[in-house]
Amino acid sequence: MYSSSMAREGEGRSGLRSRLEGPVLELWGKHDRDSDGWLPLWQHMEDSAAVAGMLWDRWLPWSVRRLIGRALPGGEGDGRLLAVWLAAVHDIGKATPAFACQVEGLADRMRAAGLEMRSRTAMGPDRAIAPHALAGQVLLGEWLEEACGWDPEECWPFTVVAGGHHGIPPEDSQIYALDSRGHLLRTPGRSRAVWQGVQTELLEACADEYGVRGRLGLWREVKLPQPVQVLLTALVIVADWIASNPDLFPYHPMEVPCFGAARADAAWQKLDLPGAWRPVDPDGTVQELFESRFALPAGSSVRPVQAEAVELARSMEAPGLMVIEAPMGEGKTEAALAVTEIFAARSGAGGVFFALPTMATGNAMFPRLLKWLKRLPSLEGRPHSVLLAHSKAALNDDFTDLMRGAGPVAGVDVDAVRNGKQALGHREAPAELVAHTWLRGRKKAMLSSFVAGTVDQLLFAGLKSKHLALRHLAVAGKVVVIDEAHAYDTYMSVYLDRVLSWLGAYGVPVVILSATLPAARRRELVEAYAGTVEEAGAAFDEVAAAGEYPLLTAVTPGGTPLVRRPAASGRAVSVQLEPLDDDLDVLADRLEAELADGGCALVVRNTVKRVVETARVLRQRFGDDVTVAHARFLDVDRAANDKELLRRFGPPGPAVDRPAGRHVVVASQVAEQSLDVDFDLLVTDLCPVDLLLQRMGRLHRHQRGTGQQDRPARLRRPRCLVTGADWSAPVPVPVQGSVAVYQKYPLLRSAAVLLPHLQTGGERPVRLPWDISPLVQGAYADDVQAPAGWQEALDDARRRHEAQRARQQQKAATFRLGDVAGPGEPLFGWVAAGTGDADDTPAGRAQVRDSQESLEVIVVHKRADGGLTTVPWLGQDRKGRRLGGLDLPRDQVPVAFAARAAAACGLRLPQEFSGEVMDRAITELEELVVDAWQTKESSWLAGELILPLDQDCQTRLAGFALRYSTTDGLEVTRA
Repeated sequence: MYSSSMAREGEGRSGLRSRLEGPVLELWGKHDRDSDGWLPLWQHMEDSAAVAGMLWDRWLPWSVRRLIGRALPGGEGDGRLLAVWLAAVHDIGKATPAFACQVEGLADRMRAAGLEMRSRTAMGPDRAIAPHALAGQVLLGEWLEEACGWDPEECWPFTVVAGGHHGIPPEDSQIYALDSRGHLLRTPGRSRAVWQGVQTELLEACADEYGVRGRLGLWREVKLPQPVQVLLTALVIVADWIASNPDLFPYHPMEVPCFGAARADAAWQKLDLPGAWRPVDPDGTVQELFESRFALPAGSSVRPVQAEAVELARSMEAPGLMVIEAPMGEGKTEAALAVTEIFAARSGAGGVFFALPTMATGNAMFPRLLKWLKRLPSLEGRPHSVLLAHSKAALNDDFTDLMRGAGPVAGVDVDAVRNGKQALGHREAPAELVAHTWLRGRKKAMLSSFVAGTVDQLLFAGLKSKHLALRHLAVAGKVVVIDEAHAYDTYMSVYLDRVLSWLGAYGVPVVILSATLPAARRRELVEAYAGTVEEAGAAFDEVAAAGEYPLLTAVTPGGTPLVRRPAASGRAVSVQLEPLDDDLDVLADRLEAELADGGCALVVRNTVKRVVETARVLRQRFGDDVTVAHARFLDVDRAANDKELLRRFGPPGPAVDRPAGRHVVVASQVAEQSLDVDFDLLVTDLCPVDLLLQRMGRLHRHQRGTGQQDRPARLRRPRCLVTGADWSAPVPVPVQGSVAVYQKYPLLRSAAVLLPHLQTGGERPVRLPWDISPLVQGAYADDVQAPAGWQEALDDARRRHEAQRARQQQKAATFRLGDVAGPGEPLFGWVAAGTGDADDTPAGRAQVRDSQESLEVIVVHKRADGGLTTVPWLGQDRKGRRLGGLDLPRDQVPVAFAARAAAACGLRLPQEFSGEVMDRAITELEELVVDAWQTKESSWLAGELILPLDQDCQTRLAGFALRYSTTDGLEVTRA
C-alpha cells in the first residue's frame, strides 16, 4: 500500500502529486539494482515534464520552437504545452503489468494496493510484445479516443512520440500484435478496472497539471507534420534521459528530500547545460564584417565572391540554401562563416555544423572555427558547447583543452542550491566555449551548439538507425555548412540528397562549398533541398552553357533559385599542361632536369602503392630531398606530416621554412584539398578533371616575388605534367590503380576535355579560374563530342560507369531514410529495416560510404624481452613530456598518459585486410589481447586491437608482411 513515509513527503505539495491518490502512487518508474532505490512513476513523469519545459525555455533554438509552433493553432505557446505534456505522459506504458512485474519487490507493493499481475516468469515471452514505449502509445491513444473523442488517425501523429521515445517508432505490425494481447496492458478480472483506473488517473492529472485540457479539442484538427513529430520525439528523449539521471534526480529514499520546482531547479543548475546560441544579425559593411571576424591583413580587401555571398544572404527573402563555387584559395570558408552568421540570426538557428570530407580536414577546420567563435559578439560572456565530431576527437589537443574546462555531472547539492550557492562541480568561471560533459556521449554529442566534423555525421541523418530523431534535432537547430561538395561520390550523394530534403523541410539554412560542380549535380542539390525547380530550369541551363564562374546559387524551400555571378578576385594562373610517360625513370630524369637550379615539386599519385614505389625510385636520385605523404601513416605521424608540409611549403611568411635547394613531395590525395601548400612544379596522375583542378590549386598558389622571381628561373611559369596513363595509345589507357579508384569513364572524360591543352606544347594553357567551369561542365555533360577515334572506348566505359552508379544508388537506398511524408502521416515504421545503432566507427562509416569495413589497430612497439611500449619515435607533448618508449605493462592498466600516447598511434589497415582476410586478421589480433587492459579504467585501450611491431618495425598478419617507417608509412606485401 501507499506508505506513510511517502504520504508525509507529499504533504503540502502542489504539482502532479497533489492530483493523485491511492494505488496510482505505488506505480514505479525507475529502479536501481545496486542500491534498491526506486522512483515512483508519477515522480519521473513530473521530472520529465519539468526538464522538457526548461529545455524549451533555455536550450532549444528558436528556429525549432518556431517550426513546432507553426504546426499548432496557438503557435509557440501551444508548442511548449505540447512538448511538456508529451514528456509527462511518455512513460505511461510503465503503468502496465508487462512492465511492473520486472522487479518483484516493487511488484508486491503494487499487488498490495490492488494492482494484480503475474510474475515475470509466468508472463513469459509475451512481455516482449508490450515494450513500455509501444504500450504507452496505445494507452495514450485509447485515452484520447475515449476521453477526448479523437479518431485513431488523429491520435497517431501525437502518440507516436511516446511510442518512439526509445529510439525506434513502432511498426504497424507491432501495434496490431499488441492490440490482440490486452492482458499485457491490464490484468484480466477484478484487477482490470484498477489498472485502467490508475492509467486514466495519471493521464487526466497530466492533462490538467500541464494545461492541455482546453487545447486538445483544437489540436484534434491538426495534421502534425512529420518533421514536427521527429523534433518532439527527440525533445522527449532528451528530457527523459536527463530526468533519468539519478545524480540529477535522486531516487527514493533520498538523503535530502526535494520535490517540485526545487528538485528540477537543483538538477538544472547542476547539469549546467549551455544554452543555444542567440545570434545577432551583423550590421555594417561587408569589409567591416570580415575585418572584425577574420582579422584581415592590413590593407587587404574582401574578395568579390565573399562580398557577393554576404549581399546575397542579406537580400534573400528568407535563409535557405546557398551554393558557393569559387577557385581554390578564394576564401570560401570565410564567406561561408559570414553567411552562416547572417542566416543564423534571421532563422533563429542556435548553432553551426561544419561538415568536412575527412578527419584530417575536420581537425584543420576546428581551430579556425574556434577563432571565429571567439570573435562573435553574440557569444561574449556566455558558455556554449563545442564539439569536434569524429571518432578520434579525444586525441585532438584543441578539443581536449575544451574538455578540461567542463566539470563532471555528479550528485546534486540541494542545500547549496536552496541557499543560493553553486552546486558541486559547477564551474565558477565557465569558459565561453566548452566541451560539455553531458554532451560527450555518442548519441548526444551532435546536440552541442557548434560542431566541426566529418560529413559522415551529417549523412547519418539520412540512415535508418536507432535514435535517428536525436540526429535530426541536432541539425534542425543549426546552420549546416558542407565543404568540398565535389568530393562525394554517387553512394554518398544518395544520402546527402535525402538529408538535404529533410533539412529543407525543417527550414535549416545550408551553405555548400565547392571549387566547382557539374551543372547536373548543382541542380540535384538545389532540387533535393527546395523541391522541384522546373520553373528555373532555363536559368540553370543558361548558367551551365555559359560556364559562369565563380558562381553563387541560392534558394529557399519551395522557392525559385537565384543566381549571382561575382567577379573573380584577379588572382589568375595560366598552367601549361604536358603529358608525361608513366615510367619512373622518365619521371626521375624529368624532375632532375626541372629542379637543376632548385625548386619544390609535388607528385600526386592515385594509390598509396604508387606513392611508395615512386618515392623509392626518386630517392635514388634525390636522396633525403624526397618526402612522402599519404593516409597510411599512424594518426600521430600523419598529423605531424601535415604540419611539416605547411611549415615547409605553406604561404610566404616567417613561420615557413621553404627548402633552399630542391625537394620533391610524393603524395596521395591527402595533398588534394584543405592544405594551403604551394609548389613550383606539379606532376599528377590522370584523375577526374574537378580533382585535377584541385591539385592544380597547389601550383603557384601564392605570389613569390614580383613575377614569381623568387622561384627558380625555369619554374616561374606554372606547369603541370599529367602522367598515370599510356598517352601513346589511340585512346589513352589509364593505369589500373587509377581505374580501380575512379573508374575508367571519368578518367577518359577528363583526358578528353584536357586534350586540347595537352597537345599544344603549352600554347594553350589552362587559365585559372576562367577555364575551371568549362572544363568541369565539359567533362560531366551528356552531349560532348568525343575526340576522333575515342567514341567506341568512351561508350563502353560509359556503360560500365552507369551500371556501377546504378549499383551504388541501389545499395545506398537499402538503408536510406524515406522522404518527408505528407502532413499528418505518423512516423510508424520510420526506421524499419534499418541498421540498428549507427556511429562514427569503421562499420558505421562504411554504411554511408561505398567502402568495405576497414580494420583499425593501435600500433605499439614490442621489445626483445616481450615487453610493450609506445613506439619509440614519438616526440614530446605540449608540456614537454616524452611520449615515445613509454611502458605499457601487460599485468595492469597503463597510466593514462602512456595509454593516450598509444591510442594516438591508430592505423587503418588497407583493403588487403577486408572480407575473409579481415576475419583471419581479427582472429590473430585477438590472440594478442591484453586482459588487464579490458576494464573501464582503461578507456583508451579497452576493446582496441593491438598490433605490436618488432625492433625493426615489422610483423606478420593474416598471410601478409607488414613494415612501417616514419618516412614511408605502412607497406604491405604477401608473406
